[in-house]
Formats: sequence, C-alpha cells, structure tokens
Amino acid sequence: MPAFDYSALDLHGRTRAGTIAAATQGEARALLETRRLLPVSLEPALRQQAPGLGGRFGTKDLALLTRQLATLVASAPLEEALRTIGSQSDRRGVRRVVMATHAQVLEGRRLADAMAQQGKAFPPLYRAMVAAGESSGALPQILERLAELLERQQQVRAKMIGTLVYPAALSLTAIAVVIALMSFVVPRVVEQFDSMGRALPWLTRTVIAVSDFINQSGWLVLGALVVAGAVFAHLLKRDAVRLQVDGWLLRLPLLGRMLRDLHAARMSRTLAIMLDSGLPLIEGLAITGRTVGNRVLRAATGAMVAAIDEGGSLSSAMKRAGVFPPTLLYMAGSGENSGRLAPMLDRAADYLEREIDTVSNATLSLLEPAIIIVLGGVVAMIVLSILLPILQFNAMALG
Repeated sequence: MPAFDYSALDLHGRTRAGTIAAATQGEARALLETRRLLPVSLEPALRQQAPGLGGRFGTKDLALLTRQLATLVASAPLEEALRTIGSQSDRRGVRRVVMATHAQVLEGRRLADAMAQQGKAFPPLYRAMVAAGESSGALPQILERLAELLERQQQVRAKMIGTLVYPAALSLTAIAVVIALMSFVVPRVVEQFDSMGRALPWLTRTVIAVSDFINQSGWLVLGALVVAGAVFAHLLKRDAVRLQVDGWLLRLPLLGRMLRDLHAARMSRTLAIMLDSGLPLIEGLAITGRTVGNRVLRAATGAMVAAIDEGGSLSSAMKRAGVFPPTLLYMAGSGENSGRLAPMLDRAADYLEREIDTVSNATLSLLEPAIIIVLGGVVAMIVLSILLPILQFNAMALG
C-alpha cells in the first residue's frame, strides 16, 4: 500500500510528523483527521531503503538514539522524547523510524510494540529489554544500561578496527612494493644479464622465475582467487559448511581465543542487564543466541538454554558448552551461590574486555615489526639477486 510522509498539528498546536499508509492522499488526510490531527503537508513517502523499511540501524546510530532517549525519558513524556529526537536527527532514515515509532506510541501502543513495527531497525534483544523496562516501570534505567552496552560494543568494535588499520595498510604496502619490484624492476635488470651470456646464480634465477610467473600468469592467478572467493562465499551460505568453518576459526590459536572471549564478554554483559531488568534468564539466552554470528557458539548457546530449562544452573550449562573461559565459569558459579549473579556477570565482562585489549595490543605490537622484517627480507633478497651477478661479473673481469 502507498505511504505518505506527513506534518500535522495536534489539538494543542504541537507539530507532529511521521508516515501513514493509505491508498490515496485524500484517504491519508482523512485518517489523520480521525486521529485529531490537522494536516499541514502530505507528500508520497520516498521508496528508499532505510531502517524500519527492512534495514537495520548501525551500532553507532542505535547507541546514540538510545542515549538520547534515556536522557529525555527521565524528564519528559515518552511521546515528547520521541518527537524531539525525530525532529532533531540529521539522518533521514533514523528520523523516519523514530517518527514512525512516535506515531505508533500516539496510537496507544507500548514502546516495544511500536519498535517491533519498524522492521529490523530494533533488534529482538533490544525490544525485549525495552518491554521488560516498561513492565517493571524502570524504562529510563533500562535505556541507560542499554545505551552503555551499545556504546561499549561500539568502542570495542572501533578499537579493534582502529588497531587493525595500520597492520593492514602496512601489509598491502609491502605486497604492492614486492609486486612492483618483481613486475618492473627485475625484468629490466634481466635484460642486461641476458646480454652478458653467462650463467646466473641460483638466487637470481629463482627471482627471475618468480618475476616471469607474475608477469605472465599474474592476472590468471588474480582471477582464480576472485572466483575462489566467490565460490567460498556461496558455500558459506550452507549451514554445514558454515558450521565447519566457524569451528575451524575457534580452533585457531589466537583468533579462536579472541572470538570466544568476545562472545563471552558480550553475553555476560547482556545477561547482566537482562537480569537487572527482570527478564527471565532462559528468554534472554534464547534471544542472545539468535544474534550470535558464529554457528558453533550459537549452537552452544542453544544447548545452554536446553540445559537450564531442564533445571541446570547457568555455570554448569556454560561448563557443558565447553566454549567459555574458566574465569567466566568461576564468576558465574560464585554469583549463583551468593545470589548476586548479575553483578558478577558484569565484572566478568569487564575482566574479559580488558583481557581482549591486552592480548590484541600485545599481538599487534609484535605483528607490526614482523611485517616490516618480512618486507625487508624480501626486498633484501631481490636486491641481493641483482647484486650477485654484478659482483660475479666484476670479479671475472678483474681476474
């Protein structure tokens, strides 16, 4: 059904904006009037992909929205807070989603139900926490914790990306330098050696062979890699293949540990907030499991839900899953025994995040000089392969 963006005045003279579905512009105007809204402008909605039309908020956008909502809800009515955020947002997609949510709230829906009407803009776990906050009357506090959670996730993601930028750029530069030397410098030197008509050292012959291969078959190899990447991406859509690949990633010495710790930290932080908001542990775990990208970790989370549903404890379910660090198991068990599970999970998440920072910083501090050493070694080998024949010919000339 067609949709129309509207701006209207309510009975108190305040401006309302949003999107309304109607067959015609006249019908849309009539629907607004039945809601006691006086249309000021009414235009066909743009058919662009935006959050709430099948898209998702980015973590940064959702964190900012949640922080603004938590601040305003603590001192103003919910509908006024939504209207203020929607009218001030610079991003059109965010503005449309917020105003559509605002319109649903004005119709009498709960905030969580209004968010559920916005497609994939708000994740299921997010909506579940909002619903728990509304039911318990602690919506501002829950939104505050949600904002902290999203901001922390954004900081971790930004830090990981930021720390990987320099090694990635350095690696690409190293590869580009080596390819340039092998493609342009070595062939020019080889022309000079061929004119001398003498046997070349084995290192020089090896470098020349590699240079010839790059010049003659480099594009074929590049095309084969692109095709192989496309085939691999297609195979990853199959559950069996994705499960095997995810299991292999978790078995890697360093990356596997970081993936497990990241999952454990995120799950611990999320469960702590859910328990504080009064959300049942099993429901929270089930929703969390559906958001995990790694299929092995997702299956482990599902197995935890089944184990707890059968009467087991969280710590015993984590231990049976076999993918969580011992620190989390100990702190979860301690929290269950003392009746302070949520605070202990929060502390476990803090510890795991610090551990991830330490390991990633140490790894990257070793990776950068390793890349430089490898690049220097390759360049030195190429230079040496060029100098050896020159020195050999000079020695023969002097002899």
